[in-house]
Amino acid sequence: MSTPSNTDQTGWRWPNGARLALSIVVNVEEGSELTIARGDRGPDPVDELGVAMRSAVRNFGNESNYAYGVKEGGPRVLKLLDEYEFPATFAAAAMSLENAPYLAEAIADGPHEPCSHGWRWIHQHRFDRDEEKAFIERAVESIERTTGARPYGWLSRYLHTEHTRELLSELGFEYHMDDYSADAPFWDKTLQPNMVVMPYALDSNDMKMWTAPSLTPPQWLQYATDTFDCLYQEGASMPRLMSLGLHLRIIGRPGRIGALRDFMEYVRRHDDVWVATRLDIARHFAKASQLAETKE
Repeated sequence: MSTPSNTDQTGWRWPNGARLALSIVVNVEEGSELTIARGDRGPDPVDELGVAMRSAVRNFGNESNYAYGVKEGGPRVLKLLDEYEFPATFAAAAMSLENAPYLAEAIADGPHEPCSHGWRWIHQHRFDRDEEKAFIERAVESIERTTGARPYGWLSRYLHTEHTRELLSELGFEYHMDDYSADAPFWDKTLQPNMVVMPYALDSNDMKMWTAPSLTPPQWLQYATDTFDCLYQEGASMPRLMSLGLHLRIIGRPGRIGALRDFMEYVRRHDDVWVATRLDIARHFAKASQLAETKE
């Protein structure tokens, strides 16, 4: 049986002979989630309490869980990133950064990258083309204002439209994250200009500790290190990308933050791993893969 191949992995490597590119994605959704307080029809259904309320009742408990991410979780995550000198991509809903200026300042002052997670942390799949374009443009303007840098990457809240990637290309974005089909970047050449797709990962995401409360931090850590080990081994013969998705309100809890520290410590013991922002990874891939094509 023939083995599927990805031609985008041919003839190029990561910088300095790295076997693996590690992308840490810090999702910032707190302060822009659904709530009656912002005029929404109901509370956000993503709730660690397990009380997914559909009626028009304000869920103060869930709101406080989100607020925890800004008050307590954010400083813990930022402290670890600073301690280990790991640059991260902050996939931020623009409104969240407006409501938490210290996070915007940390992105602006550090080695980190702002990536757009929408204007708000809401679904965009019901938007028509004009509504979606306005949604994207509003997010770009806001994030550039709060962090001093416009976002070049985009991550939707799970669902997007058939126009999303086309609009992103038109509006100057360099990569799109709403894809789970690979362990390395690849090109969407159906667009002009072509768009780099930076695949994301849900299985190693700390969200699993919300959606599956029986998953303990040690189990999540084991899964993350197993993922790292597999991709690191494969990286000896082809470029590999690992995505680690985090949330301030989840990994930032006292009983979970240690698992992130242990993972970072594990990564640091490997010299040939490139920890980088998604924008740096996307740009390196774009340049290296295009150069490889010209040599063929």
